[in-house]
Amino acid sequence: MRAALRLWRGEAPLDVAFWNWAVISGLVVNITTTIGFFLLFKEGQILAAYLVGYGMSLPYNLLALVGVWRSAARYAGPPLHATLARWVATLLLAVLSAT
Repeated sequence: MRAALRLWRGEAPLDVAFWNWAVISGLVVNITTTIGFFLLFKEGQILAAYLVGYGMSLPYNLLALVGVWRSAARYAGPPLHATLARWVATLLLAVLSAT
């Protein structure tokens, strides 16, 4: 929980926020919830499918995205790295949220 709070505040290093939270964990969370969505949908559990598919992944995606943006604002390295991290995370998490 502390790590998530640090991420939300932008206190996580940019590389950790981007790679660990947005890319790796983002893929795991979104793939898992998508599988859950399809399994529940197939069983006719439409509401449960949407709750699992979107109710679990969207809050995570928002946390990861805000964390990357805030960490990028504190990044002391090349500004291009911060800008790329922000926009790649935005694109990735938007695509994962839409599926």
